[in-house]
Amino acid sequence: MISHFLKLEWKQYFRSANWQKSIFLNILLIFFALYFIVSFLILGVGAYFFLEEQYPNQDPLVIVNSFLIYAIIGDLIFRYLMQKLPVMNIKPLLTLPIKKNKIVHFILVKSSFSFFNIMSLFFYIPFAVVLIMQDYNVVGVLGWLFTMILLIQSANFLNFLINKNNVVLGILVALLLGGYLVQYFDIFNLPAFIGYGFDFVYQNPITVILFAIILVLLYVTNYKQLRNEVYLDALISEKTKEVNASDLSFTEKLGDLAPFIKNDLRLMWRNKRTKSGIWMLALGLGYGLIFYTNPMYAEMQVMYVLVGIFSTGTFLINFGQFIPAWDSSYYKMLMSQNFKYERYLKSKFTIMTISVVALFVLGIPYVYFGWKILLVHFAAMIYNIGVNTHVILYGGTFNRKKINLDEKAAFNFQGTGAVQWLIGLPLMILPMIIFGLINWLVSFEIAALTLAILGFIGIALHKKLMAGITKKYITNKYVMIHAFNQEN
Repeated sequence: MISHFLKLEWKQYFRSANWQKSIFLNILLIFFALYFIVSFLILGVGAYFFLEEQYPNQDPLVIVNSFLIYAIIGDLIFRYLMQKLPVMNIKPLLTLPIKKNKIVHFILVKSSFSFFNIMSLFFYIPFAVVLIMQDYNVVGVLGWLFTMILLIQSANFLNFLINKNNVVLGILVALLLGGYLVQYFDIFNLPAFIGYGFDFVYQNPITVILFAIILVLLYVTNYKQLRNEVYLDALISEKTKEVNASDLSFTEKLGDLAPFIKNDLRLMWRNKRTKSGIWMLALGLGYGLIFYTNPMYAEMQVMYVLVGIFSTGTFLINFGQFIPAWDSSYYKMLMSQNFKYERYLKSKFTIMTISVVALFVLGIPYVYFGWKILLVHFAAMIYNIGVNTHVILYGGTFNRKKINLDEKAAFNFQGTGAVQWLIGLPLMILPMIIFGLINWLVSFEIAALTLAILGFIGIALHKKLMAGITKKYITNKYVMIHAFNQEN
């Protein structure tokens, strides 16, 4: 029966219309997978020797153990955002004489061989082999390695239990940032404390049994949850949910733009695709911590622009690049209404502008790393409002792919076309080139001022730019209506 299930999975995958239409994206994902595999393999082989060279007085295994807390929590967050639930087309099977237990077990075992579970092994296994070659205790290393494998599988099943629970995701992000901050400010060395536990595992390999018990408990919990849902009536029944009607009366102050802004706010809050994208705001705000805390980037001032554009424009980029595809499900109905198209686009512009200003204000604490950073972030904010908002709106005139709002944003390329890949050049690369060139030829202050001036010019020409963009949308209106009627 398991062999039969595997054959059905194989046929379903390669016969699907999605495989035929998205073969380029599938090839791209294969290259990404190979990149991660090679990177982890190189890291696993070379980590011991690198750490031994950089920290000659410390044990490389102890150093790695002290960072495992970040790896485990980061893995859970990555899985939450990227990993899909282990599903198969079980509805036709429920009418056949197949035991439901076998179907559920197949779903769960299949998830154990996910790429998310295999990827980390390309680090842990080579690292364990190097440890053995360096005369570490073989039984201790094997106990440590099996503990890592069991933790990876436990994270796999834990992710299915916490899936769609945004509170748990918030707790994980808080733990990750909190652990880093308490260590950075020398309040408490949480990574080292957790590392002692993994050192204990190496010294006492018998403790691997505890992690095996945790894995079994998570598997059984997932099994019971899925087993209770594998019924035909549960699959075909419709669930009626009460709409959470938030108070959006504050938008009335925006005049004739209020109806459009209300619709966009409801769309963002009620749908999986847009709701997942909202979490990108937190990642965008924390983007600067990658660069500003690293001494290597202290003299690379052009990176300030990259961080400034991205952190203040996270929402602008994630939301704006899919205008008007967000409304593709009802775009035909929307275009039949009696309103000026310019009002529709102006509402999008207003939302993006408010988000840019709000993200800049929230990012003001970056001044802790220097006043120059705050200056560049301010210039980037003005540039985003005056230039990038118009660039993103113009790019929307070329969107031709429908978006399914019921799917998550992470690892979801639906609605993504050549426009989304190419638009990154004027959004991110161009301001970096302008800033870098003027900073090299003149000075840092003049380079930041130039970005701000370009933004102010865009703001001054807003009405003329919007008129031209609106005309382009109206010209392409019927082409987009036809395109959005097609399923990706």
